[in-house]
Amino acid sequence: MAYQLLISTCPDMSSAETLAEMLLRERLAACVNILPGARSLYVWQGELQRDEEHLLLIKTRDECLDALQQALLAQHPYELPELIAVPIGYGSEAYLNWLTQQVDKQ
Repeated sequence: MAYQLLISTCPDMSSAETLAEMLLRERLAACVNILPGARSLYVWQGELQRDEEHLLLIKTRDECLDALQQALLAQHPYELPELIAVPIGYGSEAYLNWLTQQVDKQ
């Protein structure tokens, strides 16, 4: 079984918690860490932007990626939300077993 760490950002704590709770309720993620205070600099529509954001670290299985992306895109407040997946190369057996149980839809 393969696992992923997904990275996304939100403009505020309320939207970050709403997205995290939705992903957990739908069993698309086992855990979502919300890290406030991320300072993001980027170019959007030709203009340099500087924003305070909340970073989401979303842990899931490969099998959930498509459904998780669809759910995130449908509920995210940004026009173009960040969604980057990084394969989890290692995790303790106990933690990965727990992760599997949390996102197992059966």
